[in-house]
Formats: sequence, structure tokens, C-alpha cells
Amino acid sequence: MRPFIPLGVGATIAFALSLVPVARGADSPANPALEKQYAETVSKAYSYLSTKGQAADGSFSMQDGPAVTAIVAHGLLKTGRSASDPVVVKALAYVQKFVHPDGGIYGDGSRHKNYETCASLPAFVAANGDGRYTDLIAKADAFVRSIQWDAKNGVEKSDDKFGGAGYGDSTRPDLSNTAFLIDALRSAGAKPDDPALQEALIFVSRCQNLESPYNTTPFPAKNPDGGFYYTPSAGGSSPAGETPNKGLRSYGSMTYAGLKSMIFAGVGPDDPRVKAATKWVQSHYDLDSNPDMGSAGLYYYYHALAKALDAVGSDTIEDSQGQKHEWRTDLIAELAKRQQDNGSWVNENKRWMEGDANLVTGYVLLTLSYCQPKK
Repeated sequence: MRPFIPLGVGATIAFALSLVPVARGADSPANPALEKQYAETVSKAYSYLSTKGQAADGSFSMQDGPAVTAIVAHGLLKTGRSASDPVVVKALAYVQKFVHPDGGIYGDGSRHKNYETCASLPAFVAANGDGRYTDLIAKADAFVRSIQWDAKNGVEKSDDKFGGAGYGDSTRPDLSNTAFLIDALRSAGAKPDDPALQEALIFVSRCQNLESPYNTTPFPAKNPDGGFYYTPSAGGSSPAGETPNKGLRSYGSMTYAGLKSMIFAGVGPDDPRVKAATKWVQSHYDLDSNPDMGSAGLYYYYHALAKALDAVGSDTIEDSQGQKHEWRTDLIAELAKRQQDNGSWVNENKRWMEGDANLVTGYVLLTLSYCQPKK
């Protein structure tokens, strides 16, 4: 199922982004070769996960708590496996062991309660066709909301932490974890006008290199390129580094995370934030690397790109040179090319855990779920 977009926003945003909308229906012909490549790629991934990736207890990379297992289960469900698939059943049963009385889904003593819960929640939503996880979902939703940085936690709107979320309930907020929070709440039914999403939008806007009434932090004036960085909190930080004048460099994965988060929170195509992000995205369309980060976080980047462009609602993106790209076709081909002989994916750059084939294969399945060719 495609992500919810408020009525009319998808098509209008597509125009604003110079993305050419092409209906994926009767006027969009099937491509048997692409369909075959997609099916074979997903099938090889399933073979790896079911025979090599999954441990006897149902986990994937159990040393990392429930998150990797949940991401893999979610990816399998989004690419066609049912909630009764044995690999999915075992994986979700394993993740359920991490459900706490407070509704959170995290390891004992974890410092990543928000991240682990937000990674797990969408998997249970995707498997909840018969309602078996309804209570679990409601409690996890409430837990995520409870640790968002806002007035209930003593954070005023003027504070650069307001509306954000970090790895846990006491870590500084960042755009990556805030985007995870937005995605998790949306999966559980939150609409764009939901107070938690609107508060998150305040933080997201402060992560953009754009001077505006929405971002009065000192960073955008030093690098006003319209992209997004990791966090303005605790002195500000970007893994892409700083500009010579101490601005925070924008980079690919966070810019797509920022763009999709704004769309999910109902920001329209004429808003200056969307227009600025649009310009950055068009100038940095790239599947060889995570723009301005190289190979670091490459597979996380692919997922953010696919989810953002899917939310935009177009099959093509026009880059700054005027060249149109069928991004879904491009991504399927790129990911098929990068697939290992055993069916997995892994990043030689191990930063952000992308040396873990289970995690990266989960990311790729989620990415491919937004690339499914018309049959």
C-alpha cells in the first residue's frame, strides 16, 4: 500500500519538484523484463534471509536488540510475504519478547528506546491484518509520543530540541530518529495534522539549511543551500562536516528524510521549505553514492530516497541538467547490480552498522517495496 498523502498534495508537489507525474495504471505499460528483475532480486534476498540470515530463535543480528529483526520482517512484509510466512512469524515472535509494560519495544537497559520502538512498530502494523497486534501497536504509539521532546517533557518551543526525537529518551534529538518517529506514527494511523507530527515538523524545519521563520538557528545563514543536516541541537552537528565558516553541510540521506517528513506533516508544494529541498534534490540526484557522504550510509540513503520520491507521487525526477530519470527503474537496476551472490547486500563502508548484511538487506527490501513495477 502506498503512503497516505493528503488529497491533491501528491500531484501538486510533483509539479513543484519538476517531477513529471506518470500514472502507474492503464497508461503506464507493464515492463516484463523489469518485473522479472525485481522478482528475482527479492527472491534471492528471501533465500538469504531464510537460510543464512535468521537464527534459530527468529532473530536477525540479535546483538542489536529487536531493531534489525523488525526492519527485516517489515521489509519482507512490504515486498509480498504474508504475516503467516514462517520467517516473518519467527521474527515477529522474537521482537515481541522486547515489548515492555510501558509500551516500548527495546532491549533491557537499552539507550536506543525510541529507535528500537520506531523500527519495530511499522512491522507489527504491516502484520496486523487480523488485529492480533492492535493493543501492542496502540501502546507502542503512546510510548513513542511520550518521549518526544516537547512541553510535557519540560522543553519549550523556543528550544532547538523541541519536537525532535533521539535514539533514546535522554539523548539529543536528531533528524534521522525524528524521521523514524514520524514514519512510525504514520504507520499507526497519524494524519498530517496530528499534534506529534506538527511538533516534529518544527524540529525538522530547524534541520534545514534555509533561513526562514521556521528556522532561526545560526546555521542556515552559513550554508543556505536548502538541504538538511543531522541536528541543530547541542551545538549542531552534521556527519558531512562543516563549511569553512562553521556552517553545517547538507547531505543526501538527511535531505530526503527531511523532504519526506515535511510531506508527511502536510507541508505543501508552494512552501519555501519544499522549494528549497527540491532544488537540492534536483542538484544531487545520484545512485552511486550518498551525496556529500560518499559510501557512508548508502543503503539507508536508498531507502530515504525511495520513500521520499514515492511520497511525492511521481515516477520520474528531472535533475538540474534537465535530464529525466525513472527513479524506480534506476534503483531496481542499481540494487540488482549490488546484490551479493548469496542474495544479501552489504556495504564495505561499515559506518552506521552497514557492514551488517541482515540490516542492509532489510533496508534494501524496504527500498524495493517502493519500486514495485506495474504488472
